Amino acid sequence: MEMLVCIKQVPDDSVEISLDLGTKEPALIGVTPVVNAFDTYALEMAARLKETFGGEITVVSVGNDEVKNSLKNCLAVGADHAYLVKHEKSESLDPCGIANILKKAVHDIEGELETKFDLILCGKESTDYASSQVGLLLASKLRLPVATNIIKVEPMDGIMRIKQETEEGYRSIEAKTPCVVTVQKPDYDPRYPTIKSKMAARKKEIKELSPSEEVSSMLEVIRVFEPAKRVAGIKLKADNEQEVVAQAMSVMTAAKVF
Repeated sequence: MEMLVCIKQVPDDSVEISLDLGTKEPALIGVTPVVNAFDTYALEMAARLKETFGGEITVVSVGNDEVKNSLKNCLAVGADHAYLVKHEKSESLDPCGIANILKKAVHDIEGELETKFDLILCGKESTDYASSQVGLLLASKLRLPVATNIIKVEPMDGIMRIKQETEEGYRSIEAKTPCVVTVQKPDYDPRYPTIKSKMAARKKEIKELSPSEEVSSMLEVIRVFEPAKRVAGIKLKADNEQEVVAQAMSVMTAAKVF
C-alpha cells in the first residue's frame, strides 16, 4: 500500500507562546519547531499500516529549508521518502493556497516515484492556526473521497474501513481508494526514533519541489491577539447544600451574572 503523509512544521505546542510587545506578532525566538502533533499521529498510523500490510510511506511538507529537520525526523520513524515544496513565505498562505501546492506535489511525487497513492493522510488540524481545512480542500482538489477525525483505518478489497470519532461517539464508514483522511488522536502515541534510525535518516535524501506559480492567498491576517487569561475560580465552603447555593447566588449577583 502506497501512502502519503502531509506534515507541517509548527512551534512546539508544549511551550506557552506570547505576543511580542513591539511587533504584536507571536514571539517565537527560542521556541523549537516540531512536527505538528496531529501529523505525528497520521505518520504513526501510516507506519502501523505499513508494518501490517506492506508498502511505502512518503512525507511531504511546504516551507523553507528549516523544515528539512522535521522531515528527517519523519524519515527516522518510518517514512521511506521525503519531499519539501520550497516556499519561503508559506506562513502567509491560507489553507486553500497550501492545498493547491499539495495538489501539485501529489501529482509530481506520483510521477517521480511512478506510483499512485492509495491513502493520503493529514493531521486533523495544525496546533498553530487550527483551521482544519487543508485535508478537506486537498481532497476536493484531487476529487477524492475524504473522511475526517479518523482514529483507525484498515484496507480491504479496494476500500478503506474507517473508524471516525464524532461528538456523539464513533462511526464506522467506508471509502473507496484512493482517498484522503484527516487523523484525530488514536489510542496510541507516536513512536520515538532510535539512534540507529536517526543515523539512517541522515543519509536519506530530501528532494525539493517547486510550487505552482499561480498560488496565492485569499486571506489577510489583520490582527493577532492572545486569548483571555483564565480567572481563578472561587471555592465555596458550607455545612449543607442550601448554604452553598445561597453563597453561589450571592457571588453571581455581585458579579452581575444576572
